Amino acid sequence: MDFNVIMSELKKKIYRPVYFLMGDEPYFIDIISDYIEKNVLDDTEKEFNQTVLYGRDITAADVIGAAKRFPMMSEHQVVIIKEAQNIKDLVGKDKEVDTVKQKVKVKLPFESYIENPQKSTILVICYKYKSIDKRTSMAKLIDKNAVLFESKKIYDNQVPDWINNYLKGKEYVVGPKASALLTEYLGTNLSKVSNELDKLMINLPPKSEITVEHIQSNIGISKDYNVFELQTAIGKKEVLKANRIINFFASNEKEHPMIMTISSLYGYFCKLLAYNFLQDKSKVNVASVLGVHPFFVTDYERAANNYPISKLKSIFGFLREYDLKSKGVDRGSATEGELLKELVFKILH
Repeated sequence: MDFNVIMSELKKKIYRPVYFLMGDEPYFIDIISDYIEKNVLDDTEKEFNQTVLYGRDITAADVIGAAKRFPMMSEHQVVIIKEAQNIKDLVGKDKEVDTVKQKVKVKLPFESYIENPQKSTILVICYKYKSIDKRTSMAKLIDKNAVLFESKKIYDNQVPDWINNYLKGKEYVVGPKASALLTEYLGTNLSKVSNELDKLMINLPPKSEITVEHIQSNIGISKDYNVFELQTAIGKKEVLKANRIINFFASNEKEHPMIMTISSLYGYFCKLLAYNFLQDKSKVNVASVLGVHPFFVTDYERAANNYPISKLKSIFGFLREYDLKSKGVDRGSATEGELLKELVFKILH
């Protein structure tokens, strides 16, 4: 089931007997389980009818035992199982045993519960960082009788839109440059991103536009000395600006580790390479293929003129070479800052 559909139902007080929340992205799992924990029962009902268990301490039998209890002076009881991926006998692959005449499928205890769940119980299974095989009978049964939700990691190029939508839902706006800067430094960990955005909004008037200056003041990301600005300077072949940024990185190695800078530059030049091979170089198509905001297409067009395919081949060789050096291969006594200066010099010249 889709995340928005689940949340819409919960807000309308439409409850399902079991929510099996799984996947690599914990953010959406936490949003659903936290909403149920905070909103289904009132404070008086929670005292007797809300149970939170942790997978490292329990078995599937404990889950079923808790789920089969009846609520006290309430329409529902809520049972939330956190870290459910640590319960070894909760889910598994379909198994068969040989009998005299035929093979018989063996049911897991939790599978039997899903076939006939307690109607007065809302059981929330938080199965983080893993997903069960959707081809198994268990998954099919959950999908039929309850809610099976898979929370997938989002890609780097999806984060800016996610940030825009998150802020829009709270009546804030953010420009493409500020959004790209946040994405570059906060990555795809949505819990971290949302936490930083929430802190940012606390310090800003309602319904305001979040700018690069706001990010610098409240999150601590420099608007002038960051990987995003380094990419822009390199793309435009602004040697002086690029060197200033690299010198700043060299004096702040802990905050700007070389391996992360190389990773960002690799992604940037991959986009430039893709741009060079595009037949349709219209703004809309370039933005779609490269996964960038249309605002930045002009920058990629300019950078592609500065870095033809022949030069890009050399750059990828430099990036591989210095990636290995950052990990200690043929590094000598050079610091990360010195290596980074060498790399950027070779890219620019």
